[in-house]
Amino acid sequence: MKEKKLIEITENGHHISPILPEDIKNYLIDIDGTICDDIPNEEPERMAIAKLYPDALVTLNKWYDEGHIICFFTSRTEAHREVTEKWLADNGFKYHSMLMGKPRGGNYHWIDNHMVRATRYQGKFTDLVERNVKIEVFEK
Repeated sequence: MKEKKLIEITENGHHISPILPEDIKNYLIDIDGTICDDIPNEEPERMAIAKLYPDALVTLNKWYDEGHIICFFTSRTEAHREVTEKWLADNGFKYHSMLMGKPRGGNYHWIDNHMVRATRYQGKFTDLVERNVKIEVFEK
């Protein structure tokens, strides 16, 4: 396992955002329909029996062991945190954090001052490969 830490940078004695080493990725991963059955927020009791996608477990734990940051990012509400954390633990997922309350409805457009790479899950977790694709960008 790589022991890569966030690099703390200071300017004039003030702390600024940490920067990951280039070879470490910060993965934000959806839960429902990505690592397990797609459970509607309106039926949180079903999370306890959600079917695991085994390739997701293998791939994400491999990335974790390689030193990458794993953060689950879900539209589940804080009221569903406990059952979700229990399901992740019971199924053996290694991760660093979980953000609740992702906007619902899809058609996501992430605007950030940092480079963002998006990968749409289409039924199987594998190592990622590079492809040239059409993207939307801000007009200069």
